[in-house]
Amino acid sequence: MQGLHLTADLTGCRCATHWLLDAPVLGAACVARARAAGLQVVGELFHAFPTAADATGQAGGVTATVLLAESHLCVHTWPERSAVTLDVYVCNVGADHSDKARALLAALEDLFQPTRVERHALQRGAGDTRVAA
Repeated sequence: MQGLHLTADLTGCRCATHWLLDAPVLGAACVARARAAGLQVVGELFHAFPTAADATGQAGGVTATVLLAESHLCVHTWPERSAVTLDVYVCNVGADHSDKARALLAALEDLFQPTRVERHALQRGAGDTRVAA
């Protein structure tokens, strides 16, 4: 197991509100951007959370998960905070998909138009030197 796990916390997102609220629209954008980055989509699940029943009446966010042959993409939105978290993980066994993961993350950041981004990158399984039989 070897791979690259990228995360980004986006705040101050200036995108159109449907990107933060509409699960099918956001999901389609995630799938399109994953494919454009050269990754193979093998499954998807998109979920919109309900509007708060309390006095605030705040719209719920969205979770969009795209399963990739290379691993996964997951997006969580918080419309009440104009915030988004991104998670892109690619396995790099057989081929290095790191540049594709970086391209996907950048395309999603462009979509949400954040004023602030906090990124992290983790090399996973770098110490795994076992050879499959």
